[in-house]
Amino acid sequence: MTGEGITYKDVKHAHKRLDKVAVKTPVLSIQLDDTQYFLKCENIQRTGAFKFRGAYNALSQFSSKQKAGGVLTYSSGNHAQAIAHAAAMLGIKATIIMPTDAPKSKLQGTKDLGATIVPYDRYKQDRDEVANAILTEHPEMTLIPPYDHPDIIAGQGTVVKELLEETGPLDDIFVPLGGGGLLAGSLLAAEKLAPKCKVWGVEPETGNDGKLSLQRGQIVHIDTPVTIADGAQTQHLGELTFPIIQRLVTDIKTVNEGEMIAMTQWYARKMKLVVEPTGCMALAAAFSCCGGTHKKRVGVIISGGNVDLDKYATYLTTPVVQH
Repeated sequence: MTGEGITYKDVKHAHKRLDKVAVKTPVLSIQLDDTQYFLKCENIQRTGAFKFRGAYNALSQFSSKQKAGGVLTYSSGNHAQAIAHAAAMLGIKATIIMPTDAPKSKLQGTKDLGATIVPYDRYKQDRDEVANAILTEHPEMTLIPPYDHPDIIAGQGTVVKELLEETGPLDDIFVPLGGGGLLAGSLLAAEKLAPKCKVWGVEPETGNDGKLSLQRGQIVHIDTPVTIADGAQTQHLGELTFPIIQRLVTDIKTVNEGEMIAMTQWYARKMKLVVEPTGCMALAAAFSCCGGTHKKRVGVIISGGNVDLDKYATYLTTPVVQH
């Protein structure tokens, strides 16, 4: 299947599968000057991130043979925990390839959910090669990658489906961007439910492969970016996600480390929310793009809230320019 083969109908079907399984996360609203921001709080989703939606949507469609063979994936943490949790709910054995420098909370959370962890060095090894080696030895396993899969994209699209069904039409929506599963799914939902809405992807300044890909008209590969946004340390967009993003996204913005830290503090101080750096990217870009505009209604996706407490304490006490 190509990216063009995934449609809003797939998002609707995913939403039905997730009914009474995934948390219908709240949308918090805050007015700043003339702009009203609507914050979709996926940081309180099952396993602390939006990733559960795509994981459960994919695994719930496994055949009996696939369930018996088990699921394989790779992830720095949020997709890992999501697959582990969905697999445990559905009685499927999960094997997950995780970088050695994954956040301790995400690594422990994945272990606690019963998954088998295969460690690798993300700066020296290629996770696709590690996965292929495992699949060669265990061909009975089914690989469910973290973003480049039709069921993953459709599941993630339910985030913006729920947002727009609650808020009505918005002027802009800002979505964190790593490999593009969340952004691609969000674009499909927005195209159907709010066709005049501008949808922006947001990625780390040091990991701007999405922005480069959009500019060059093809998928650009980069080295693993060094950033506190571990959920966006991807090296490239997906073969399925890129065509959707290329066709529908308004543009891709980047934010720096200081902006993410500032938003971590803002969420804690103003909204009493724990948000991981990746989850802070959308609001950082929204403030930068929408500040000072008149009577805008802006959607912001808080993608997750999984962060090591020691690092979180450091982020909260780092001097930054306050908003």
